[in-house]
Amino acid sequence: MSERLKEIELALLDRWPESRIHPTLDRIALLADLLGSPQLSYPTIHIAGTNGKTTTTRLIDALCQQLGLRTGRFTSPHLESFLERIAINGAPIAEATMIRTFEEIAPFFELVDQRMANRLSFFEAMTGLAFVAFAEHPVDVGIFECGMGGEWDSTNVIESKVSVVTPIGLDHMQYLGNTLGEIAKTKAGIIKSGSFTVLARQELDPAQELLRKCAEVDSTPIREGIEYGIEERALAVGGQLLKIRGVYGEYSDLFLPLHGEHQASNAATALAAVEVFAGEKALDQDLVREALATASSPGRCEVVNRNPTIIIDAAHNPHGAKSLRKTIATEFHFDSVIGIVAMMGDKDAGGILVEFEPMMDEVIITRNTSHRAAEVEELADSAREIFGHDRVSTAPSLASAIASAVERAKSAEENQTAILIAGSVISAGEARTLIRELRGER
Repeated sequence: MSERLKEIELALLDRWPESRIHPTLDRIALLADLLGSPQLSYPTIHIAGTNGKTTTTRLIDALCQQLGLRTGRFTSPHLESFLERIAINGAPIAEATMIRTFEEIAPFFELVDQRMANRLSFFEAMTGLAFVAFAEHPVDVGIFECGMGGEWDSTNVIESKVSVVTPIGLDHMQYLGNTLGEIAKTKAGIIKSGSFTVLARQELDPAQELLRKCAEVDSTPIREGIEYGIEERALAVGGQLLKIRGVYGEYSDLFLPLHGEHQASNAATALAAVEVFAGEKALDQDLVREALATASSPGRCEVVNRNPTIIIDAAHNPHGAKSLRKTIATEFHFDSVIGIVAMMGDKDAGGILVEFEPMMDEVIITRNTSHRAAEVEELADSAREIFGHDRVSTAPSLASAIASAVERAKSAEENQTAILIAGSVISAGEARTLIRELRGER
């Protein structure tokens, strides 16, 4: 990373962190107006939900690229580099492009800061950068993942042709509400008049709330299990084989190199979204096969090392932890699993650990480098209540936890012992970097 890019990253991080929210569109709307509304210069697909958003966004991106479209993809949070958040044709924005874009619009950040009661946040600034970068590329489609919620998320000044809502669970309750229905009402704020809304399978309360919003604004709902869905699913080496019933066609012999039933659902949801976006018709079978076969979703049940097997997953709420537990139980065969858990202090530690307990024979409690990380001993106390004292140990850092787990796994000799690192997106990103360093890679 160049010195100038480091300066830009520090300038962005000096703003309100994305964990601090003042729910309003006023700041981003003013920024967009000052910039000439670049986000309205290309058609957009908008993705909200609690779990599966990033993977679904990446799969939509891959399908659109196979259609020959130039794509801009905005996701959050990042795993290792803030450049990942803004991707053009599937690749993180180039350093030179980020520097040029920042220097072009930084004066507008200052104008907004001067006019509003609160400065633009880190997330709002990144959203503005994505708006401009995609307009200047230019892209044929902007694919935007909500950061949090939907109604007042800073991405919600786009006018999406297609809205997508992935499964809704309990997370960020201090901002979104204490029930699934309340959370769904906030996320339904991305649904636009006259658009299509692709709805992944939901529990009853959020489903009713989302359909109510569709009716209010005359958006056509496309529902998993009704208008589209998974017809067949079988495990395969390195992933799974799928047959998907789309909105306009059936697609068979699809290899998806991602693990878990939830990833199959994400693929079906992405396919439905692209069908309605790209002309409301069936897509070419070979195009779909190629897009899914080359798909990736870093940090989502990702095997990052062999001998010993190390799997990283960004599960950071009970819903995501449950999906991970089901995937490990049904798609992997280990004699034992050593868990490494590092999560944020504001998460439902008990709810997450209860899901982790059946799949982890022992667990090392540690922390990532974030100032918001849960304290090791507090998290360990919660783990001991669920796992029992004998199955819980601690480590002061992710690096020391990984080193300890690798040593234990290798000493297991003939037993097939895996290491599973989970609890936070930040932990997943830091672990990816540490494991590459462990192997001597850049």
